[in-house]
Amino acid sequence: MDESKQIHQLTAVRKELTRFMLSYKFGLDEINTKLNILQEEFEHIHDYNPIEHLKSRIKTPESILRKCQRKNISITQKSIKDHIKDIAGIRIVCSFISDIYKISEMIQGQQDIKVIETKDYIKHPKPNGYKSLHLILSIPVFFSDRQEEVFIEIQIRTVAMDFWASLEHKIYYKYDGEVPAHLVEELTTSANIANQLDEKMEFLHTEINEAKEDKHAESKLNFLPLDNKCFPLPKQLLESLMERRDKE
Repeated sequence: MDESKQIHQLTAVRKELTRFMLSYKFGLDEINTKLNILQEEFEHIHDYNPIEHLKSRIKTPESILRKCQRKNISITQKSIKDHIKDIAGIRIVCSFISDIYKISEMIQGQQDIKVIETKDYIKHPKPNGYKSLHLILSIPVFFSDRQEEVFIEIQIRTVAMDFWASLEHKIYYKYDGEVPAHLVEELTTSANIANQLDEKMEFLHTEINEAKEDKHAESKLNFLPLDNKCFPLPKQLLESLMERRDKE
């Protein structure tokens, strides 16, 4: 093959690969936008935000190649898309276990999202104590000349679960997967302690919510929270809207 033809083919392959990777980037953008909207809605409407923080990532081409080789997946775009569904991923960290299922339900309820797979490692933890809720979703991405369905993996967990998973990952990385038995046992014990903490925090969360319910509701009725500001609501506007609501 002459050099000019080789350069032409390389350019074409690079362009296809760029579009392929961009589809996952755009898919992540779509999901992140949905999650940001949920965050703002909770802050302004529900006076409580169940999402502590978000983190998203896209696997590098090198990481995708290693996974193909490890799982004996043929190196074609179609094969990669069909068999590797965690190229794009988002981790959602919540304060409480109940928040995990609340967020999952809201995400799955959106009309343009298809749920491909659900793995509940909270109700059914891994043997080492790992807990998290995993979702594989499909979301449409619209290009100038086509529409593509993109797979996104979402992991939802509590702060305690996330801390434990991060520590476990660091230990396994340090020992290159060959972790001493006593450390594996300590990790499992730590996972149980983290679970007990989550259960206690869930109990406290429920108790506090019941205690403060409607305590400050009346004082907030005359203000509209929006974009980190509070706007006073004119009495005439409120009365007019209330009157209209009574007639409906």
